[in-house]
Amino acid sequence: MRFVQFYVPGKGKRLGLLDGSTVTDITSNQFATVLDVVRIAAERGCEMDEVVTECSQGVEFGYEALDVTPADGKPHLLLPVDAPEVWGCGVTYLRSASMRDVDSEQDIYSKVYHSDRPEVFFKATPSRCVGPNQDFGMRQDSELTATEPELAILLGRPNQILGYSICNDVSAWDIERENPLYLPQSKTFEGCCALGPCVATNSTVSNPADLEITCNISRGGKTIYEGEANSSQIKFTLEQLVEFLTRNNPIPVGTMLSTGTGIMVPNEFAHQAGDRVEITIENIGTLRNGARHLT
Repeated sequence: MRFVQFYVPGKGKRLGLLDGSTVTDITSNQFATVLDVVRIAAERGCEMDEVVTECSQGVEFGYEALDVTPADGKPHLLLPVDAPEVWGCGVTYLRSASMRDVDSEQDIYSKVYHSDRPEVFFKATPSRCVGPNQDFGMRQDSELTATEPELAILLGRPNQILGYSICNDVSAWDIERENPLYLPQSKTFEGCCALGPCVATNSTVSNPADLEITCNISRGGKTIYEGEANSSQIKFTLEQLVEFLTRNNPIPVGTMLSTGTGIMVPNEFAHQAGDRVEITIENIGTLRNGARHLT
């Protein structure tokens, strides 16, 4: 199954199931959001699919009609889940380690890559996240803000992987490269995290360790960069990443963990206001966002 959250004028936030090109409204008193489904699945120790097996189905919407720029007067997609916390992993792909070492003239990233312990950092709260077709932010004190396309994991109970989504771990690389201790400022700011377009459950993503990931960046209607990677290139298993996150670190139900990027956008394609980014992961979908300067 693929769960989405979307807005309908006069009704507000709705919970839907995406099947092909159709979204079916399944909002009820029992579960009105994806987080509600996650909480029930965590309590029962079951899959999200099982929670909604006998749900009532309502109005149907065309997915393309929802996958549009948000506006109060028309239906549109929202964040796929209001994750109370979003965490990130870094340097999980060898290419990420190699490129960052060249840029920083240090070997700290390679050391992390070859270590038994992954980099894990706090990324965002719901107020710092943007959903499909919204603009992510670029810090006013950064001149090198970059897209980092990543597979994201949705967690129920600690170590309980319930589903997957797409994350753009937007990062101010120049700030981090100036000094690694500036990592929190590089990673966490208004609009620093784009998530969407859906949450795909384990039944839909049967092999998360072998997913094609692509990224397209356009400017003025023309493609300026294309990149690709595969989740099989992640050094750690997803279960290992989750275990390190939750080790002596209680996390709330519905936490998202982004797993690192294997698509390192060259410095010459640092974002400018108005850029458009499309990240696609097979079996999940395509996340589209624009870029804007923060003031």
